[in-house]
Amino acid sequence: MFAAYLLVEKKSRWCSEAKPPKYQVPSTPYQLPCTKNQKIMAIIHPFKGFRPAKALAARVASRPYDVLNRTEAKAEAAGNPHSYLRIVRSEIDLPDALSPYDTQVYAKAKSTFEQWVSEGVLVQDETPHLYVYAQTMNGKQQIGIVAGTSIDDYQNNVIKKHEFTRPEKEQDRISHITHTRLHSGPVLMAYPHVSAIDTIIAHITAQTPENDFTSPDGIQHTLWLIANEGTIKQLVRLFDTKVPAIYIADGHHRAASSTKVGLAQRAENPNATGEEEYNFFLSVLFPDNQLSIIDYNRVVKDLNGLHTDEFLIQIANNFEVVKTPSIYKPEGDYTFGMYLDKQWYQLTAKAGTYDTTHPIKSLAISVLSDNLLDPILGIKDQRTDKRIDFVGGIRGLEELERRVDNGEMKVAFAIYPVSIAQLLAVADSGDVMPPKSTWFEPKLRSGLVTHQF
Repeated sequence: MFAAYLLVEKKSRWCSEAKPPKYQVPSTPYQLPCTKNQKIMAIIHPFKGFRPAKALAARVASRPYDVLNRTEAKAEAAGNPHSYLRIVRSEIDLPDALSPYDTQVYAKAKSTFEQWVSEGVLVQDETPHLYVYAQTMNGKQQIGIVAGTSIDDYQNNVIKKHEFTRPEKEQDRISHITHTRLHSGPVLMAYPHVSAIDTIIAHITAQTPENDFTSPDGIQHTLWLIANEGTIKQLVRLFDTKVPAIYIADGHHRAASSTKVGLAQRAENPNATGEEEYNFFLSVLFPDNQLSIIDYNRVVKDLNGLHTDEFLIQIANNFEVVKTPSIYKPEGDYTFGMYLDKQWYQLTAKAGTYDTTHPIKSLAISVLSDNLLDPILGIKDQRTDKRIDFVGGIRGLEELERRVDNGEMKVAFAIYPVSIAQLLAVADSGDVMPPKSTWFEPKLRSGLVTHQF
């Protein structure tokens, strides 16, 4: 029914003569392969999603697999036989001694999914849908479109990235996806907002939702279905003609793993048409003006052999250092909070210590790294150095105090959060952010919609 408009003529966003997207760094060429009259998949793809029976949605939907360890996932799912953690973290239903990467874990995820389908816990939509997913946290709402996104767009950089992925984390998701043939956790995407898309979404969200519940963490989750073929076609066309690129905000490993599995499936099926479901992975796309990023802070175990006075003297070469009577929360890109020996400080980077014109070097975490973490504390690679750890801002700055006061860490740094505009600028530049630069809240629930191939 939908094939006629899922294959669309190549638009200017795919060609070298295209205008750069809104956040393109001027010095970076925006060029993608362009073949005359080439057919491509649309940027969003409707599919026949599996969804929880309406009465079970709140019990099925779970936090993402990667925000909980095995013990935490097991505790959270306790007493709830239908928690989706039993699919995305299926090791919780197997002996603790078994490796979470054992093939039995992925087989268990597959069998649980199949059992839930046979029991009517999960039900597949009869026709391809798009879905609208709203999250409300502390009175702020963000509304996204649940859709399939293309592995070709991922390969061609129409889906843009800002982080490196780690092979071991990719392999876990590759194994999960390959064994289950499911995209069970969505990728969080951002796109430059389009008023015509906003208008359609506003009309849909004015209607009665399919699901509406508040999870134990106080976040409201609301889901609407888009089943009307005309509305789906209109949204597909708008994304194809008005959205030059989409951006991974959170879920780089899920996107990379899904793409690798899709390419492997394609290689095994030389007669594939390109319309097979393995050519797409599960995403939720939010307009950029609704998303926000919270801080992602640092704690360090020692002062690299320096006494406190020596450390403060060295910092003063590149920062104005002022004691504060209480917790200091950074007020801009070039201010930082530092907690050391039960004392908070305000650090302000001195002029000339950072490059405001560079998409990476202008980031707050780069300024701290280039002027303090690397030259003074000797932390050359935050990705691998065991002396540094990362604390999501959702835990509050009191968590920094706690980890220093209990002797686990010596010094903590509060960092001003990256903006969405900065994230998109980095992605457009073709570069990547320093590790652990962004923390998105609220997290997308897994299990509200599942994509099968």
